[in-house]
Amino acid sequence: MEKIIACCGINCASCDARIATLANDDELRAQTAEKWKVAFSADITPEMINCTGCREAGVKFAHCTECEIRNCVKSKDFETCADCEKLENCALLVNIHQYLPEALANLKSLNSN
Repeated sequence: MEKIIACCGINCASCDARIATLANDDELRAQTAEKWKVAFSADITPEMINCTGCREAGVKFAHCTECEIRNCVKSKDFETCADCEKLENCALLVNIHQYLPEALANLKSLNSN
């Protein structure tokens, strides 16, 4: 499977928002909005489900512009959190990596290439 690693380590290639955007799939946008409303206790509409990926050119999901992790990476002129010496001890990453350990593994794999 293709991997497009976000700043935090999430694989954007498997993200429903990116998949819906690239396929222009309004049904998947609606399903994703409903799923994310519950998961994140946020008011998310199908119209908001548009993203080409955190580090890819193109449209971004609304949260991406205010994402502390992405903004930190950009401010340090890094590609991803894998470039940072605080990778495994970062307070910004702990919640993501606690629930999505594959994100940390993705970042570590970038350093092993």
